[in-house]
Amino acid sequence: MSNPPGNQFPPLGPQKDKFTPELRILVAGLLSMAVIILWSKYFGPKPPEHPLQPNQPAATAPATPGNPATPTAPGTAPATVPSTVSAATVPATPTIADTQERTIVVENALYRVEFSNRGAVVKSWQLKKYKDDSKPQKILDLVHPKAAADTGGWPFSMVIDDPQLEKAANSGLYKLSGDSIFLTAPADLIFSWSDGHLEVTKKFHFDHAYVLNVETSVTYNGTRLHGGLAWRGGFGDLTVTNPIPVETVNTFYSENGKLSTFAHKKLDAPEKWGNIWQGGKTFAGIADRYFAVAFLPPNDSPGTLLETRYWKLSHTIQVDGKDQPEDVPEVAVVTRDQPMALRIYVGPKDYDDLKAIHPPLNSLVQFGWLEIIADPLFHALKWLHIYIHNWGWTIVALTLIVNMVLFPLRISSYKTTMKMQRVGPEIKQIQEKYKKYKMNDPRKAEMNKEVMAIYSREGINPVGGCLPMVLQFPIWFGLNRALSYAIELRHANWFWVRDLASKDPYYILPVAVGVSMYLVSKMTPMTVTDPQQAQMMKLMPISMAVMFVIFPFSSGLALYILTSSLVGILQQWYLNRTHPLPAPVKPVRAKK
Repeated sequence: MSNPPGNQFPPLGPQKDKFTPELRILVAGLLSMAVIILWSKYFGPKPPEHPLQPNQPAATAPATPGNPATPTAPGTAPATVPSTVSAATVPATPTIADTQERTIVVENALYRVEFSNRGAVVKSWQLKKYKDDSKPQKILDLVHPKAAADTGGWPFSMVIDDPQLEKAANSGLYKLSGDSIFLTAPADLIFSWSDGHLEVTKKFHFDHAYVLNVETSVTYNGTRLHGGLAWRGGFGDLTVTNPIPVETVNTFYSENGKLSTFAHKKLDAPEKWGNIWQGGKTFAGIADRYFAVAFLPPNDSPGTLLETRYWKLSHTIQVDGKDQPEDVPEVAVVTRDQPMALRIYVGPKDYDDLKAIHPPLNSLVQFGWLEIIADPLFHALKWLHIYIHNWGWTIVALTLIVNMVLFPLRISSYKTTMKMQRVGPEIKQIQEKYKKYKMNDPRKAEMNKEVMAIYSREGINPVGGCLPMVLQFPIWFGLNRALSYAIELRHANWFWVRDLASKDPYYILPVAVGVSMYLVSKMTPMTVTDPQQAQMMKLMPISMAVMFVIFPFSSGLALYILTSSLVGILQQWYLNRTHPLPAPVKPVRAKK
């Protein structure tokens, strides 16, 4: 059967494939990816127990329950965990750990330090040459055990930007490099710990000075991490009472030759800044009134700049049987070099010793805005103490020298006083003439002109009579700063006074100051003619005695003023005998 023309079908043959080679490759790739994803989800290896999180906020204190995250301050880029660290399940390094907690003691002539191998942290740092204020006195310990236990952090604990890694590093049982747990300087102490992924090493070298050398290394699966060293859990003498310990504690750092200090009220909570470090620091640390911890660059690389964090935590203390919150200032330091090498000064704020350290730390002895007066007075005391081996008698000797230097001014003041006494009746008559007018009355200006005319006629400088007293005030305040903040005066004895840097516990010196100043005022001719002003001058000695009772002025300052008043009595007796007061000038009666 034939097909009709024009309606024939084409011959059958091979047809063209719709799936090109390119399309087949694409489909195969998609199917392979789907298989890999499903296999990884349901059958693949699990991630490690503590995965690294590159941008997670850091925690400077061990990440115990309730412990906040790491404090820092702005200024540098955050330190992150390297993204190249492998999250393998197989341990990258051998496990290193001790089987039990141990206490290791290191001693020299200056201090006794107790370490715990749990975290390789310091549990006690006693300074053998200094006692605390407890009764009876004990060797001073700079570590605060209760604050450290409450806040979960101890001195020389690690700071790692991942809180889980930090907790592991500060709670592991570190293994010692040797068998001895009692070491005498010079000595080396090496702690090592690893859980198979995180590995931490701390090396300490102790010598015969307050400065020790520290080297730390932190790695995760062989990759080095940015790990810092901290002083946590509080610092300083816990037994001081006036002011309370936390009021004298400051964190500090030096940058471009300028020292910056931060009291606990200026510090932020840990979570304020995340995991940011402040760079460009010459040294940093924490200090109280008399003692300091300073983190310094290593000797072989003195130009190394440090990065720091500083913050405060809080814990509860008992005050008069009631719970009360107390701030705990803390500080941490890190460098960009790994392993990280540091020098750490832990000791007294002795001006000369701190100045001999490189970089110099003598700026930690702060005399405030009166440093221009306090600093030379302090060094004068130190020079005199070379020859007079009691600080109380050294203050007496300094007082004698200062009063002899000012004696010519006292003579000039006394002559001015005599002239003012001579014209006193004349001035009183002028004051009586204008007393009916108020202070804001323009006619009061006429009274002042008439009084100044008399002073000009007699060659009297009204300020000259009080010049010695005006000069004594800055000396008093400058000396009080020098005595209160110099470690040399701490617990310095003088008869019944057991601490010349603190106030007299029996108030004998304040009472003696009031009596001696009253005697000087009685012997000194009065330059004021107003009865109210005269009464105020008589009350001044009493007010000075009350101030020494109420305010925490040092006993050394009270001793200085007492000695100065006794010298003033002798000088005034001499002036009264050799320069008797002239007869007063009778006022000229005005013509009617």
